[in-house]
Amino acid sequence: MAEEKNINLGQGTGRRKTSVARVYLREGNGKITVNGREVSEYFGNDSLVVMVRQPLEATQAAGKYDILINVTGGGVSGQAGACRHGIARALVAADEDYLTLLRPTGFLTRDPRMVERKKYGQRGARRKFQFSKR
Repeated sequence: MAEEKNINLGQGTGRRKTSVARVYLREGNGKITVNGREVSEYFGNDSLVVMVRQPLEATQAAGKYDILINVTGGGVSGQAGACRHGIARALVAADEDYLTLLRPTGFLTRDPRMVERKKYGQRGARRKFQFSKR
């Protein structure tokens, strides 16, 4: 019985900014584990926890699956976005019917916004050094 519980029903990789989340969907009762800790313990902010749970609530799958997430890189906001993206992809991998629910809400779209790199001859990505006429 314990072996059957560890079978992954769906897998998804979510990305946002520099964060990458590997998500594994398993049969269960709705427990979400992020890097070995409870989701509300890992993301202290309630709005980030709600953000992570959004794909589950959109598909009414909140109590059906246990979710195991390994997330690396970036900050907490980027990691929460990567988790949301990965959960949405894993749900679609588990059941294709969820695609029609998750596509219009934008949970399957990777957020392309990244930090722009610093250019040479400038103080930052866009900020220039102060110009002096004389």
